[in-house]
Amino acid sequence: MKTIRLMHGKLHRVKVTDANVDYVGSITIDPDLLDKVGILPLEEVDIVNLNNGQRWTTYAIPGARGSREICPNGGAALLCNKGDILIIYAYETLTREALYQNGHQAKVLVADENNHISQFFHQDLIFDSGEYIFTNEDTANFDGR
Repeated sequence: MKTIRLMHGKLHRVKVTDANVDYVGSITIDPDLLDKVGILPLEEVDIVNLNNGQRWTTYAIPGARGSREICPNGGAALLCNKGDILIIYAYETLTREALYQNGHQAKVLVADENNHISQFFHQDLIFDSGEYIFTNEDTANFDGR
């Protein structure tokens, strides 16, 4: 059975609040942010630093709830500085059959300069009569703080 890997959760333009080279690895993220986009603790995430173009893969761990913390740890702490802007995204693997039958929804959170929610939306991929339909659904009703 053929599979496809699709982005399911994305934290867009989050700001690095700290970088801890002495921690054993990972990236520490406020659980409020993780929960909003469906990224689980220990889940593999890809990260892009928009300030310098560095990219890396690690795993997410929860920080203090409500802290708005974004803290790359271990070697990743050398790839960014406090104040850098990151994109953090996670994937899920589906069979193409399941995708064609059920579609797929990704959750995207765009952060403001303090890592509060500036915008939240869904990106949906559905199939109808052999054609795909891709939509961005802005979710206007959310508690961004």
